[in-house]
Amino acid sequence: MSVSSEEKLKQVAEMMSRMADDTTVPRNIRRAASEAKNALLNKNNDAMVRASTAISILDEISNDPNMPVHTRTLIWNAISILETIKE
Repeated sequence: MSVSSEEKLKQVAEMMSRMADDTTVPRNIRRAASEAKNALLNKNNDAMVRASTAISILDEISNDPNMPVHTRTLIWNAISILETIKE
């Protein structure tokens, strides 16, 4: 059984929520995680648009030199889940 796009979006939104609440993560990265989460939960856009928006937000911060290693891994995992979302 395949996981629906909505379920994937919710899963990644949950990951972003945990990242946004993690005080060991720099503030700018937590802010970007919140932005990505809001984009993922925005029901006004279809799943592809929401995933693409979140990917571009996460892509921008993924090379931040101040990012903890566990956070970078979480972002890469989130991006790879979002990249599997198809129409």
